[in-house]
Amino acid sequence: MWNLLIKINKKLTFAIPIMMLAGFMFGISSSTEMVRQLKALILPLTFLMVYPMMVTLNVKHLQEGIKNVKLQLMTQFINFAIIPFIAYGLGLYFFPNQPYMALGLLLAALLPTSGMTISWTGFAKGNMGAAINMTVIGLTLGSIATPFYVQALMGTKVDVNFMLIVKQIFIIVLLPMVFGFVTRQGLIKKYGQQEFKKNLGPKFPALSTIGVLGIVFVAIGLKAKTIAGDPIILGSIFVPLFIIYLINFSLSTLAGKMFFKRDDAIALVYGTVMRNLSIALAIAINAFGSAGAETALVIAVAYIIQVQAAAWYVKFTDTVFGPVPAVQQKQFV
Repeated sequence: MWNLLIKINKKLTFAIPIMMLAGFMFGISSSTEMVRQLKALILPLTFLMVYPMMVTLNVKHLQEGIKNVKLQLMTQFINFAIIPFIAYGLGLYFFPNQPYMALGLLLAALLPTSGMTISWTGFAKGNMGAAINMTVIGLTLGSIATPFYVQALMGTKVDVNFMLIVKQIFIIVLLPMVFGFVTRQGLIKKYGQQEFKKNLGPKFPALSTIGVLGIVFVAIGLKAKTIAGDPIILGSIFVPLFIIYLINFSLSTLAGKMFFKRDDAIALVYGTVMRNLSIALAIAINAFGSAGAETALVIAVAYIIQVQAAAWYVKFTDTVFGPVPAVQQKQFV
């Protein structure tokens, strides 16, 4: 089973569309009550998705990544001073009468970095220490900032329960982070660093994959009948999302080439373009009631663009930033 899950984790570009299709078929063929019951799966699936990622975070590598303060500041400046406002503006333009769809764009832009930030940085031979740091800092800042951004930018357009958003972030981000750290330390203490790195650590991202695919299935299933009644809606969602990712990749690549060396530039790109869509999805469904299904649909479509774009960018990394230097960056597990 583990080998199968690990293979699926490496093929998310195919697995996510398949689960979206499965969720769609379930949604249109099931009763309204059965579809509604899918919401009960959101919280456990979210925990299953976030917790394993936290177990694999090696906090000891943070010191290596924090040395480049300029890189970290640039990353978070793009993440919180530029991209959310681009998403907000596009939301107003493309969804002037659909505020919960606009909210989906904003949420997708407010929670930067995920375990895939670290993975894709590693695939492209970037600065792993910096990527780990970006993940922890991005998730922490995003968790704190999201309620305030949503309240300030969308509070007059959607029903925002500030404390409910804070509660959801605590449950699906901060608690898994603490439990993940405790689990990692316990396993290393019992089995040793080498055993954890070689045999135990690689299994946790596979568990996270179950959560990701489950969340996608639920999000599409909840909105399947709406999609079936108006299939053009997917195209209207795809366009602004494509623009956001195009701007994000272009801006981060330009900043990376202008101000940083190859490995740092790669970490900058993946530390800004990889959004934590799974957490955004969970917040949308849990904190905004039935209207959150529209928000979740936008975020679910973002999965396809994000994973495909990240995979293709790896292929062109050497062309953009030059070949890998002789001395490789330390790999992370």
